[in-house]
Amino acid sequence: MNILRSSVLFVLAALAEIGGAWLVWQAIREGKPWWWAGLGIAALGAYGFVATLQPDAHFGRILAAYGGVFVAGSLVWGVLVDGFRPDGWDIAGAAVCLAGVAVIMFAPRAG
Repeated sequence: MNILRSSVLFVLAALAEIGGAWLVWQAIREGKPWWWAGLGIAALGAYGFVATLQPDAHFGRILAAYGGVFVAGSLVWGVLVDGFRPDGWDIAGAAVCLAGVAVIMFAPRAG
């Protein structure tokens, strides 16, 4: 159950952080209305909240693992939202990052 819960929370956190950053990017770099940046800032705040819901109590572990989710999620966001087409190296790098997430979060630990 903890693996499923962590996975869902990582996906929600990725949507909030990547979506928030994208909204700010759109306002600043692409000339969208400034309220897009406001929505982005709110989404980034939601990301910070969602991260606290992880079952593991170690901030460093959660944020380190989330880094790998962010890498892979950013590529997926680019494909779905911006029409980005990752190459094989992008995909390999994302796979390595997700393998790191699995090791950090779900490796058996003593005690």
